[in-house]
Amino acid sequence: MQRETNPLIVGRVIGDVVDRFVRTVQLKVTYGSREVTNGKEFKPSQVVSQPRVEIGGNDLRTFYTLAMVDPDAPSPSNPNLREYLHWLVTDIPATTQTSFGHEILCYESPRPNMGIHRFVFILFQQLGRETVYAPGWRQNFNTREFAELYNLGSPVAVVYFNCQRESGSGGRRMIP
Repeated sequence: MQRETNPLIVGRVIGDVVDRFVRTVQLKVTYGSREVTNGKEFKPSQVVSQPRVEIGGNDLRTFYTLAMVDPDAPSPSNPNLREYLHWLVTDIPATTQTSFGHEILCYESPRPNMGIHRFVFILFQQLGRETVYAPGWRQNFNTREFAELYNLGSPVAVVYFNCQRESGSGGRRMIP
């Protein structure tokens, strides 16, 4: 039996947040000089400011929506706020950055209190401009339902990072 190597499956992003999809657009997310790659560890102090997000593609007439969610809110063992929406930008033209889009829900920096959280960037291609609107709340956001509501289809790119509280060391502590 062959082991699964897709980090989006191993990290349960596919399953918890999105279904299987085919990546068709380049998505580059960077905090300062550190690029987000699937499963990379960041501390809250490294993700305070909104990241730089570059979208691939080849036609400025194609528009994208970017959502950033935490499927582990408030804690990975009890994610009853799943998914928490940290950021939503729409109408991003292909070949540009999120700064060229319309930020309809401002960036809220990750501040996990318990456990290791996954923070997921999901990119969707829009059917047209000004076709996606802000949800009424951040908690209990559902990426699949959102995509269905606005006819976004499957994601065209997804990337995620892990984050835990600043003093977190990862792993369990054993008391002698």
